[in-house]
Amino acid sequence: MDTTEWRSDLAAYVKMRILIVDDEPANVALLEDILGNQGYTDLKSTTDSRRVSELCREFDPDLILLDLFMPHVDGFVVLDSLRADRSEVYLPIIVLTADVNEETKRRALHGGATDFLHKPFDYIEVLLRIRNLLETRRIHQLLDNRRVALEEAVSARTSELQAVQAAFLDCAKRFRRDLENAQGKVNV
Repeated sequence: MDTTEWRSDLAAYVKMRILIVDDEPANVALLEDILGNQGYTDLKSTTDSRRVSELCREFDPDLILLDLFMPHVDGFVVLDSLRADRSEVYLPIIVLTADVNEETKRRALHGGATDFLHKPFDYIEVLLRIRNLLETRRIHQLLDNRRVALEEAVSARTSELQAVQAAFLDCAKRFRRDLENAQGKVNV
């Protein structure tokens, strides 16, 4: 893949869809402000973790910012659900947490988290981690598009080869039939 192909799309990252899930409205507002100030325009947020699956179906995010410790459904359960629902797709998930113990990190990574942002948020770190994972998401999308195009090309070429093979077999049958007819006339 030509590196200019994905680097030229850096401006497009601000148009990619980001879902913010945190039960604290202040955290949601802060993240929306940080991202909005940098030109990110396609943001959706919720303070209710029970809505994540529904929002993912409707919004189809390119990145999820997910708080771990929430009422109703905690972030670990949400991670498990997302990975089960979207196992075929690379969907980066940044876990938001004030809990920095190793067990929490391991459990989140095992559940499918891609990266971490620790509360309180560092403005620059938020932007860098998001940009890096959106770049990775875009590269995965480009590779998926290439794979689909290659599969279609292989399928088309296979069909062409099958048509040539069928024509060749038909020609061989006619040749054999004509040869047998000619031999029959000679033997008579």
